[in-house]
Amino acid sequence: MAGLYFEELHEGRVIDAEWTRTITESDNVLFCGMTMNVQKLHLDAHFAATTEFGRPLVNSLFTLGLMIGMSVHNSTQGTTIANLGMRDTRFPAPVFAGDTLRVQTTVISARPSASRPDAGIVIFRHEAFNQDGKMVAVCERSALMRRRPVVEDAL
Repeated sequence: MAGLYFEELHEGRVIDAEWTRTITESDNVLFCGMTMNVQKLHLDAHFAATTEFGRPLVNSLFTLGLMIGMSVHNSTQGTTIANLGMRDTRFPAPVFAGDTLRVQTTVISARPSASRPDAGIVIFRHEAFNQDGKMVAVCERSALMRRRPVVEDAL
């Protein structure tokens, strides 16, 4: 499905990602390697066993990226011009390999761009939940979104 245009992103609209994703140990190790994050809490099972979590945590930046990425296909695919920023990013519960996430996106606000008549600024709240329904990540993201193209009459 193509992404939604600015005009379709009204305040209060809720969009479910419509699919889930199980996180694997390989996802976590690969992400840590690609970002050069050598935190033992993510990569060293013996060290992580001595922590309050008892096992490696999934890198929170992977969780953030996955949460936003899972929302793209039915909300912003092809209609985002640019991300403008993120705020109020939190991880209220840990994520482990084997957890399955689902994502819900809510439009917090939408306003026309003052400098670009072809765009509007939308603030989305993305929330990720594990298989038990526990929220594991939340973030507000501002994005510059395309307005629906004006179609001229062919007369």
